[in-house]
Amino acid sequence: MSHYKAPLADMRFALFDVIGAEAAFERMGFADATRDVLDAVLEEGARFNETVLAPLNAVGDREGCRLDLATGEVTTPPGFKQAYAQYVDGGWSGLTAPAEFGGQGMPHAAGVPLKEMIDAANLAWGNFPLLSHGATEALLHHGEAWQQERFLKPLVDGRWTGTMCLTEPHCGTDLGLLRTRAEPLGDGRYAITGTKIFITAGEHDFTDNILHLVLAKLPDAPAGSRGISLFIVPKMRVDEDGTLGERNAVRCGSLEHKMGIHGSATCVLNFDGAEGFLVGQPHKGLVAMFTMMNTARLAVGLQGLGLSDRAYQNALAYSRDRLQMRALSGPKFPDKPADPIIVHPDVRRMLLTCKALVEGGRAMGYHAALQVDLAHHAPEAAEREQADALLGFMTPIVKACLTEWGVECTYHALQCYGGHGYIAEHGMEQLARDARITTLYEGTTGIQALDLLGRKVLQQQGAGLKLMLGLIEAFCETPDLPAPAQAFVAPLRAKLAEWQQLTLRIGQRAAADPEEVGAAAHDYLMYSGYVCLAYWWARSVAAAEASSHPEALKAAKRETARFYFRRVLPRTLMHAAAIDAGAATLMALDADAFD
Repeated sequence: MSHYKAPLADMRFALFDVIGAEAAFERMGFADATRDVLDAVLEEGARFNETVLAPLNAVGDREGCRLDLATGEVTTPPGFKQAYAQYVDGGWSGLTAPAEFGGQGMPHAAGVPLKEMIDAANLAWGNFPLLSHGATEALLHHGEAWQQERFLKPLVDGRWTGTMCLTEPHCGTDLGLLRTRAEPLGDGRYAITGTKIFITAGEHDFTDNILHLVLAKLPDAPAGSRGISLFIVPKMRVDEDGTLGERNAVRCGSLEHKMGIHGSATCVLNFDGAEGFLVGQPHKGLVAMFTMMNTARLAVGLQGLGLSDRAYQNALAYSRDRLQMRALSGPKFPDKPADPIIVHPDVRRMLLTCKALVEGGRAMGYHAALQVDLAHHAPEAAEREQADALLGFMTPIVKACLTEWGVECTYHALQCYGGHGYIAEHGMEQLARDARITTLYEGTTGIQALDLLGRKVLQQQGAGLKLMLGLIEAFCETPDLPAPAQAFVAPLRAKLAEWQQLTLRIGQRAAADPEEVGAAAHDYLMYSGYVCLAYWWARSVAAAEASSHPEALKAAKRETARFYFRRVLPRTLMHAAAIDAGAATLMALDADAFD
């Protein structure tokens, strides 16, 4: 069984030293988000996750969820429901929600370390409250006042949970093909009919009600994605005073049998004329849905980060204890029959890769979350606009890279265990299986890549890219930059120039052949992620050197950054070469020739 301890020291370092969250919160008017308050939140969040959720991780994987076909109701694994009750009693469900709807009004970035802890402690359990936050955002920005009063408050206080119902058996990414219909009933209500699949937490025993946010088409809807509307469809009908009524015509038809996250209920939901309410304007549902989806994409990136960290923690502990052979340069522990495997270079390669991707990824993910707050609460309009553009650019990078690195790190960690990693009792194979879904749901890595290159860079003339380049260049020009950080300025500037030239070449080729965008997208996204991470490692070294932290922390940041720049950042050379190979290398082979 794997174990988890919240990495509070590095969370604080990323949040306060690297991205300067405390000063940013104060400037945005979050008077209660002081260092003392945030430290208390982190400490209590760590206690809950280490003692309540983490021990249930293996239980959820082993027991899974169970569907009663006669009633359509789902029973979650032992202990899951009780853990949710503790979560709600602790006020965690409303930590970052506005006070006027019963929340605590903390900034979004203040809730990100808690989210990372939950994902590391018990990813499957964390999927149940996950989309409640997305539903909250959708109703905050697009719901009518009566909808916020009737539906939002129970979501915030955790009495109800939410879902996001997009995918259908015949359509996933291409939502223009969806068939779910919404028939007006003439009194502000709609009858929703259709089938949705892969619905996370679509049915469970945590709460008395579940709010489904459902994409459907009205009778007069234009063809394609321009004709999609969004509806609130509660599991239980809700009276005007908030009282729950009879069961709505929505039912779980089956549970998916999955590679991982067994403790998470992934449902097929059948809507048979279920009562629903329009959110926002007719045929404008994608706008509201993307409010949910973008929140969820950042959240899924944190899932990859959390799993990476838990896997690294366990691999590190095992590597310090496991005795195998002697170091190539001679015994390091002559009083023992063999040296611990952490002395071997290849084990260190895997551990350092995990450490570099986790700690650098933490700074990158936390900074993206801070842009959510700045986009809504920064004092100046220009700063809000810039934060929104930077957030749009970074969202596909955070989602895709942190989850792809999650797969890499969990497999590295399993490999450190050797054959023992393949055995279920150590819990490493569960982490590897759980990590795989994170690259798929809320938009696959390929979809994130197309979003980044096709939309955020080419269609939007690189607005967000220019901001990111500006951040890196500003860092390189920082006066009195500590000497250890200065060592990274030249390679960063070289990558800036290469990144810009690479983007220009793709744009020129795409003008002649649109296939060049799809052919370059994946490698461009990963290239961008590695350069962004180099920036965050350089900033981390600078922050550490300028702080009062012990020399041990400063040395660890310096050496890990050097490892990253010399052994991981060169992956960009491979991605650049693949991009320059062009679309012909992918498209020349006739489809019929694949056999």
